[in-house]
Amino acid sequence: QVQVVESGGGLVQAGESLRLSCAASGTIFRPNAVGWYRQAPGKQREFVATITSGGSTNYADFVKSRFTISRDNAKNTVYLQMNSLKPEDTAVYYCNAQKLPLYNVWGQGTQVTVSS
Repeated sequence: QVQVVESGGGLVQAGESLRLSCAASGTIFRPNAVGWYRQAPGKQREFVATITSGGSTNYADFVKSRFTISRDNAKNTVYLQMNSLKPEDTAVYYCNAQKLPLYNVWGQGTQVTVSS
Protein backbone atom coordinates (compact mmCIF):
# COMPACT_ATOMS: atom_id res chain seq x y z
CA GLN A 1 0.00 0.00 0.00
CA VAL A 2 1.42 3.36 -1.05
CA GLN A 3 1.81 5.90 1.71
CA VAL A 4 3.21 9.39 2.05
CA VAL A 5 4.16 10.92 5.37
CA GLU A 6 4.76 14.62 5.89
CA SER A 7 7.05 16.08 8.52
CA GLY A 8 8.83 19.30 9.38
CA GLY A 9 5.96 21.55 10.36
CA GLY A 10 6.05 23.72 13.44
CA LEU A 11 5.66 27.15 14.95
CA VAL A 12 7.89 29.92 13.64
CA GLN A 13 7.92 33.69 13.58
CA ALA A 14 7.28 35.77 10.50
CA GLY A 15 10.35 35.93 8.29
CA GLU A 16 11.74 32.59 9.41
CA SER A 17 12.06 29.36 7.43
CA LEU A 18 10.90 25.77 7.56
CA ARG A 19 11.58 22.73 5.44
CA LEU A 20 8.82 20.20 4.99
CA SER A 21 9.47 16.63 3.94
CA CYS A 22 7.24 14.15 2.17
CA ALA A 23 8.45 10.56 2.30
CA ALA A 24 6.85 7.93 0.09
CA SER A 25 6.83 4.22 0.77
CA GLY A 26 5.08 1.04 -0.28
CA THR A 27 5.75 1.11 -3.99
CA ILE A 28 8.50 0.48 -6.46
CA PHE A 29 6.80 2.80 -8.92
CA ARG A 30 8.13 6.30 -8.43
CA PRO A 31 5.41 8.97 -8.54
CA ASN A 32 4.96 10.92 -11.74
CA ALA A 33 4.24 13.99 -9.69
CA VAL A 34 4.40 15.03 -6.07
CA GLY A 35 2.63 18.14 -4.91
CA TRP A 36 2.21 20.22 -1.81
CA TYR A 37 -1.15 21.69 -0.92
CA ARG A 38 -2.34 23.61 2.12
CA GLN A 39 -5.55 24.25 3.95
CA ALA A 40 -6.08 27.11 6.34
CA PRO A 41 -8.93 27.11 8.87
CA GLY A 42 -12.23 27.85 7.18
CA LYS A 43 -10.70 27.76 3.70
CA GLN A 44 -10.51 25.26 0.89
CA ARG A 45 -7.39 23.26 0.21
CA GLU A 46 -5.17 25.07 -2.28
CA PHE A 47 -2.26 24.19 -4.50
CA VAL A 48 1.21 25.27 -3.39
CA ALA A 49 3.81 23.55 -5.57
CA THR A 50 4.46 20.43 -7.56
CA ILE A 51 7.42 18.57 -9.01
CA THR A 52 7.40 15.91 -11.70
CA SER A 53 9.55 12.83 -12.06
CA GLY A 54 11.55 14.75 -14.64
CA GLY A 55 12.20 17.58 -12.22
CA SER A 56 9.84 20.16 -13.67
CA THR A 57 8.35 22.43 -11.04
CA ASN A 58 5.32 24.63 -10.77
CA TYR A 59 4.32 27.05 -8.04
CA ALA A 60 1.30 28.99 -6.93
CA ASP A 61 1.79 32.69 -7.51
CA PHE A 62 1.63 33.51 -3.82
CA VAL A 63 4.74 31.40 -3.00
CA LYS A 64 6.97 32.08 -5.98
CA SER A 65 10.48 33.18 -4.95
CA ARG A 66 9.81 32.21 -1.32
CA PHE A 67 9.20 28.45 -1.55
CA THR A 68 11.29 25.84 -3.36
CA ILE A 69 10.23 22.27 -4.07
CA SER A 70 12.87 19.60 -4.65
CA ARG A 71 13.21 15.84 -4.60
CA ASP A 72 15.74 13.24 -3.53
CA ASN A 73 14.93 10.14 -5.58
CA ALA A 74 17.35 7.98 -3.61
CA LYS A 75 15.36 8.72 -0.45
CA ASN A 76 11.93 8.77 -2.12
CA THR A 77 11.46 12.13 -0.49
CA VAL A 78 10.22 15.50 -1.70
CA TYR A 79 11.00 18.69 0.16
CA LEU A 80 9.37 22.08 0.41
CA GLN A 81 11.76 24.77 1.55
CA MET A 82 9.75 27.71 2.82
CA ASN A 83 11.53 31.01 3.39
CA SER A 84 10.29 34.43 4.47
CA LEU A 85 7.21 32.89 6.02
CA LYS A 86 4.19 35.08 6.61
CA PRO A 87 1.29 34.69 9.04
CA GLU A 88 -0.98 34.00 6.05
CA ASP A 89 1.11 30.89 5.31
CA THR A 90 -0.36 29.33 8.45
CA ALA A 91 -2.13 26.13 7.40
CA VAL A 92 -1.99 22.37 7.40
CA TYR A 93 0.31 21.35 4.57
CA TYR A 94 -0.48 18.15 2.71
CA CYS A 95 1.59 16.06 0.35
CA ASN A 96 0.06 14.31 -2.66
CA ALA A 97 1.81 11.66 -4.73
CA GLN A 98 0.39 10.20 -7.87
CA LYS A 99 1.19 7.79 -10.62
CA LEU A 100 -2.05 7.45 -12.45
CA PRO A 101 -3.79 5.11 -12.73
CA LEU A 102 -1.80 3.14 -10.17
CA TYR A 103 -2.18 5.45 -7.21
CA ASN A 104 -3.10 8.92 -6.01
CA VAL A 105 -2.44 9.29 -2.28
CA TRP A 106 -2.52 12.02 0.33
CA GLY A 107 -0.66 12.29 3.59
CA GLN A 108 -2.11 13.20 6.96
CA GLY A 109 -0.71 16.72 6.84
CA THR A 110 1.69 18.74 8.95
CA GLN A 111 0.78 21.95 10.74
CA VAL A 112 2.66 25.15 9.95
CA THR A 113 1.98 28.13 12.18
CA VAL A 114 3.58 31.51 11.55
CA SER A 115 3.26 34.11 14.27
CA SER A 116 3.49 37.83 13.60
